[in-house]
Formats: sequence, C-alpha cells, structure tokens
Amino acid sequence: MTMKKVAILDYGSGNIRSAHRAMERAGAAVTVTADPKVAVEADGLLVPGVGAYEACMAGLKAVQGERIIGERLAGGRPVMGICVGMQILFERGIEFGVETQGCGEWPGTVERLRADVVPHMGWNTVEAAEGSQLFAGTDADTRFYFVHSYAAQEWELDISHHITAPRVTWADHGGRFVAAVENGPLWATQFHPEKSGDAGATLLRNWVGVL
Repeated sequence: MTMKKVAILDYGSGNIRSAHRAMERAGAAVTVTADPKVAVEADGLLVPGVGAYEACMAGLKAVQGERIIGERLAGGRPVMGICVGMQILFERGIEFGVETQGCGEWPGTVERLRADVVPHMGWNTVEAAEGSQLFAGTDADTRFYFVHSYAAQEWELDISHHITAPRVTWADHGGRFVAAVENGPLWATQFHPEKSGDAGATLLRNWVGVL
C-alpha cells in the first residue's frame, strides 16, 4: 500500500516538530513546506497553529495559505487544522480588542473563553459528534490535551444548504466551545492530537485513513 502524502504547512506558527513525528507515527509520508504547489498537491494538508490569531493570519497570508486552503477545499482535498490552525478557519478572531479577519471557511467569531481560569491548559473530555469518523475508536471518557485561551463558542453555519451536515464536537471550560469539526474535506481540532498520547494518535490515524 502506498503511504499517503501529508504536507504540514510551514507558515511560521505551529508545533511543527511534534506534528511531524505524530503524522509519521500515523503512517503518513510527511513533508514540511511553504511551497504552494506541494501543499496543494499532497493527499492531506495539516495546518498547525500556536500563539495569537492575528500573528497566525499574517504568517498564513505570507505563504498564500488562504489560497492554498481554499483551492484544496474547492477540489474536495482534505485539510486539517489544529489549535489556532482551527481558529483561523472561522470568519474572525478578537483578541485584546483587536478584530482580525480569518479564512472565512466557517461563519463565527473566535473569542476569549468565559472561564475563571484561562488559559484552558491540560486534559479534558469532549462530547464527540454522533457518527464521527475522527473520534472512531475512542471512548466517551477519553481525554485530549488542550492549551488555549480563545475558541469559537457557537456554531453558526447554516446546514440547510449542505448535503451532509457538519459534525461538531464540543468541550466545556467555563462554558461550551467547539472542540472539533468534521465538515466534508475540512476537519479541525481545538486540542492538540499530536500531544494527546494514544488517543491523539488514533485521531490522526483516522484522518490519514480517509485521505
């Protein structure tokens, strides 16, 4: 069986090294790249992200990341975002009163968590969407590793125009927030599967399995 080729988009934001190792363990042939041609043509594109929303969007634009993501999705080619790499898929992010336009693949705003303790750092369970392919093989009490202060806290996409309704997974930290999404070829997690041990490895294998 030919190994699936996964490109990790290198745009100056993200835990590239651990993502690279985790994707190799998931059975993929991995390339770290900022080359649009390589990123568009890979079987799967992984978009990592850490830090501030505004800085991530600036880095993404510098390597034509919005165009790369849009071109892949237009052709039904899988993309997966992790942490801030998920957040920038929404329309906008607001941090410290600064509003930044995101990729706009989904409507909605990424805002500060409404919790007494922020950042949300550590292991937490999720409420996986019914029929989820991403969470196949995990139990309801499975914990994943989160480290973030911001999240999308509402899901605003009108599903009436979609043949297959997006599968939205939730978690709770001072209130519900979107923990993962499966929306056609576009999947994403707010937590870090590459730092979530065996459970995270299962998710990444599930993603590679649909490429």
